[in-house]
Amino acid sequence: MGKLGLPDIRIEFQTAGIAAIEKSEKGTVALMIREAESSQKSFVLTNVTQIPKDFTEENKAYIQRAFIGYVNPPRCVLVYVLGSDTEIDEALTYFATQKFDYICLPPTGTSEEATKVKTWIANERTNNNAIYKAVLPNLVADSEAIINLAADGIKEGEKAYTTAEYCSRIAGLIAGTPMKISCSYAPLSELTDITRLSKTDGDAAVAAGKFIFVHDGSKVKVARGVNSLTTTVEGKGDIYKKIKIVEAIDMINQDIRITCEDSYIGKYSNSYDNKCLLITAIKGYFEELELNGILARGKSKVYIDLEQQEIYLQKQGIDTSKMSEQEIKEANTGSFVFLAATISILDAIEDIQIRIAI
Repeated sequence: MGKLGLPDIRIEFQTAGIAAIEKSEKGTVALMIREAESSQKSFVLTNVTQIPKDFTEENKAYIQRAFIGYVNPPRCVLVYVLGSDTEIDEALTYFATQKFDYICLPPTGTSEEATKVKTWIANERTNNNAIYKAVLPNLVADSEAIINLAADGIKEGEKAYTTAEYCSRIAGLIAGTPMKISCSYAPLSELTDITRLSKTDGDAAVAAGKFIFVHDGSKVKVARGVNSLTTTVEGKGDIYKKIKIVEAIDMINQDIRITCEDSYIGKYSNSYDNKCLLITAIKGYFEELELNGILARGKSKVYIDLEQQEIYLQKQGIDTSKMSEQEIKEANTGSFVFLAATISILDAIEDIQIRIAI
């Protein structure tokens, strides 16, 4: 008889942790394009050679820019083809059934369509537990899920790009940024120039939630990996302005939710021992992320949420005033499991101060 270990829930969480690391190396981009005629509506592309040859040169180039990526190219690019006058709702209905990280409008998208995507993203994240995000041109969205690309004067030699035309490039760049680092100062080596901002204007743009480019005298690069969030509230502070941090939060939330749904809910009795099993499994998942430099080592904790558990018991008419902490932990909570956790997501090195004494 083989050596017994913990039930599969722990294995599933360890697998989720390993998959999270792999996922962090590559992401998925969703693009909308417009073609006058196309017999096929949706495409799943894993490299540039798969781009249909009958697309317009502009659309082929738009997709190709997404595949440039950063450290890695995106894992795949989902493309939905709209007709010349088709509403983007058709594409959004399709993408609601897909898994992806960042979505972009067609390069000819309007400000009204950008606002529609913003609203759709907010609804999907709030009501459907989606982790969708978007790269949109010049949209003041004040949202951690919207990247407000606000670069101007984008040039590749004699070729000039609109901000909208370059959204696919930035979606691919962010999707191809490993979770351990940020896209701040990521070089855009194909570009030869941009509208150059003073340091004061650049600082103001970043503070306003704008994703901009800078020219350091020899090359064009991303200024800072920020999203459009500017209004902070309790529970959503300044760290939510960082693309890297939001990526990690989204990944962790999704991995825990899906693994619980697939491997825990309905499959175990709600005993104290099985609650501890779930705690141990989630802790193991966090430890995978610690080992791979996404979370700070030794900072992750998972435990029964005593405050919420006691509130639940009191609502059931149970007098908890004479119960010990352990008795509250072990109390029957029906079908509810009340857990709490603390983690520390590692940021990237972006601000360096050096004091040199001479």
